[in-house]
Amino acid sequence: MKIIHETDVEETKVPGRFLRWIAKDNTGLDPEFCSSCVMRVEPGFTVSPAHSHPEGEELIYIIEGEGKVYVDGIIKKMQAGTAVLFEKGSIHMVRNSGKIPMKVICFFAPKTSLEEYEFHPEIDFDGGVEEC
Repeated sequence: MKIIHETDVEETKVPGRFLRWIAKDNTGLDPEFCSSCVMRVEPGFTVSPAHSHPEGEELIYIIEGEGKVYVDGIIKKMQAGTAVLFEKGSIHMVRNSGKIPMKVICFFAPKTSLEEYEFHPEIDFDGGVEEC
């Protein structure tokens, strides 16, 4: 059995967020088919740049806080308890629009790493269309 607590993994600062890779090659649980990280976004910050996963999909689940999510030009609100699926190739980013840190767990299949993301710095979060 493999088991880990998120604080057993070093937190890494990347643009707009902090990550703890709890399930990734040679880090944390080291699974065969998926990867996962705990993401922390401070109030007022946006995950940047926009990015996609050309070889897989990502599912996020908001544990604490609230914010907005941008997916392919559409912006929607989210809060603790919300799950969002980023389908293969969809361009996405997250913004904490609340007053407390937003804590999110991210699941990737197949497993991935930051080196495999496709970045889209030309995309501006505020250029999306907000939907209820």
